[in-house]
Amino acid sequence: LAEVALAAGAPAGVLNVVHGGAETGRALVEHPKVQKVAFTGSTATGAWIGGACGTAMKRMQLELGGKSAAVLLPDADLDVAIPAIVDGNFRNTGQTCVATTRVIAPAALYDEVCDRIADGARAQVVGDPFDEATTVGPLVSEPQRRRVLGYVERGEEEGARRLTVASARTLPPRGWYVEPTVFGDVTTEMTIAQEEIFGPVASVMRYASIEEAVHMANASRYGLHGSVYSKDEASALEVARRLETGTVGINQMGLPASAPFGGVKMSGVGREQGAEGFDEFLEYRSYGFRD
Repeated sequence: LAEVALAAGAPAGVLNVVHGGAETGRALVEHPKVQKVAFTGSTATGAWIGGACGTAMKRMQLELGGKSAAVLLPDADLDVAIPAIVDGNFRNTGQTCVATTRVIAPAALYDEVCDRIADGARAQVVGDPFDEATTVGPLVSEPQRRRVLGYVERGEEEGARRLTVASARTLPPRGWYVEPTVFGDVTTEMTIAQEEIFGPVASVMRYASIEEAVHMANASRYGLHGSVYSKDEASALEVARRLETGTVGINQMGLPASAPFGGVKMSGVGREQGAEGFDEFLEYRSYGFRD
């Protein structure tokens, strides 16, 4: 990336790539010449960075964890919603902070939503990420695989209904793979509905009224992203405005790059992208002249 930036004409020294682990990051955050810290990562690390920046009175911008909800209204077009939700859950092997891992569906559509998302999970091509046919590759590490499988076990222990089972497909001998997994009969208090799993695991929840759907979507310490699906965009927008989250997609998963992106609650502070993202890196100064 640094080489491409230089080739594109960026002045030397504007973009620097520093390799290292936690100690390297700590040194950068605490260095007195660093005046602004922008971080993307876990809520736990973001909380430490926030404390360090607060002590030193440094500006910060934190894009942290998420547990995003996809709310299907009773008139949702499932031919639009299901592909977006499946992609939103299993893209990058579920290792995305905006993954809509909590699917909130009306009782009348619940069984069909469960079946179609489970079918979407089973249709994923799990394998070598260098194969263009692959849609789900390995997780980043062996500890992360153990962590994700631990959440799957916890979901079953707490009474969620596993809609997908381990298939007989042959996985590559190298890599930390987890089968795309979908749970039904999930309730808001379950661990898999509250904690960010960061793997290919989706939870489908049932609601009886719009009020209940909004309550379920907001019953999270996170507030990074979300989506609302309805054939009536005005109705979808009305519900979207009631969600406690930084961004919401209407009848889609993502947002344009021109839109400011960031979270509320434990999902972070500040915004990136769009004009507001540039604003995060500016320091305003005012001058007053005597009349």
